[in-house]
Amino acid sequence: MHPPLTLHKHPMCAEIIEEFQKCHIDHPIGKFFGECTDLKIKLDHCFREEKALKRKANFEQSKKLKERLQAFRKETAEENNLVQS
Repeated sequence: MHPPLTLHKHPMCAEIIEEFQKCHIDHPIGKFFGECTDLKIKLDHCFREEKALKRKANFEQSKKLKERLQAFRKETAEENNLVQS
């Protein structure tokens, strides 16, 4: 199975998605007998690459957010120590 084939959600794979959908339209019976399998394999590979890139970007973003949060906590802890002294 693959995710919904919406072009706006998968810009990296848009060309392959269009080819895959065209293959299904052009071969309504053949699609059940492997006519579009090569495109399906390319599509799966593209989705994996796209997911890996998104995962890496999300990890970098979360690292930056954690650093900002730690800096904020350190700053507020220092302010609390000054106020209590």
